[in-house]
Amino acid sequence: MRRRLIAGLALALVASSVAACGSDKDSSSSGGSSGGVDNVTVGVIPIIDVAPIYLGQSKGFFKSRNIELKLEAGQGGAAIVPGVVSNQFQFGFSNLTSLMIAQTKNVPVKAIAAGVSTTGEQGKDFGALVVKAGSPIKTAKDLVGKKVSVNTLKNIGDTATRNSVRKAGGDDKAVNFVEMPFPNMQAALEKGDIDAAWVVEPQLSAIKATGGTEIASTYVDVDPKLNVAAYFTSQKLIADKPDLVKRFTEAINESLTYSDAHPDEVRQILSTYTKIDDKTRAAVVLPKWPVEINKASVQTLADLGTKDGIFASSPDLGKLLP
Repeated sequence: MRRRLIAGLALALVASSVAACGSDKDSSSSGGSSGGVDNVTVGVIPIIDVAPIYLGQSKGFFKSRNIELKLEAGQGGAAIVPGVVSNQFQFGFSNLTSLMIAQTKNVPVKAIAAGVSTTGEQGKDFGALVVKAGSPIKTAKDLVGKKVSVNTLKNIGDTATRNSVRKAGGDDKAVNFVEMPFPNMQAALEKGDIDAAWVVEPQLSAIKATGGTEIASTYVDVDPKLNVAAYFTSQKLIADKPDLVKRFTEAINESLTYSDAHPDEVRQILSTYTKIDDKTRAAVVLPKWPVEINKASVQTLADLGTKDGIFASSPDLGKLLP
């Protein structure tokens, strides 16, 4: 609760203080330039989704465009957004629901590139609803009156879960959501503290390896071409340094394309920034990394979130998306 309150306050305050926080500091270590090379810090989350930016860094895709990249781990999109607006990070990675929440609060950010997408295959995606071995819960409809864990309340997890429950013929308003970090969900599931978990890789494969059962591919249920997340920056950086934004976008797009075509190298790069063991790295379901954001799928996510009361007003995707 305390973490959500801090993140919410940060989003609210950043909109009103952007003029003070966003002043140019080209001589600083973060966002400055030296000898024609731009020093860029990117706020990321240490999960499988961001493997392309690490792989692109190792392949020199950013350096060839005169960008010296520093990757800094954040707790999540809600924490990374204020960091981007205040110029702590020049770019960031966030799920699109968090970015839409920011947009409806008039926080001056804009997506510049796709981040990660569903595989589009039921039962073979990187995010899903799972139950423990032997659970009587067989479909999302059976979650009515049950406890379901999500990593953040009132975000993409409960929107996607509610949608799957509705699609299965259940009452989504009767689902009880519990917030907890992804790494804690397996133990909570096995102890019976929760009835089901909305989880992503690598925890998804870990739970399945102990006999857990998937009951719904929630991202696929929203849209088989759903863009789950995006890379973004501040409106100020777009105005002040359009060439840097252009070069960064080109580099991340090259990284996404390369990663989508080289899954073995993606699995290898995971060992450099996560604690996933070799066996799990070989087993996890990798997401898709398209270059183009599927705007229709994001609109579907926006409509679902609006229906669920996650947004203060309907998101304006024309302002948020490239």
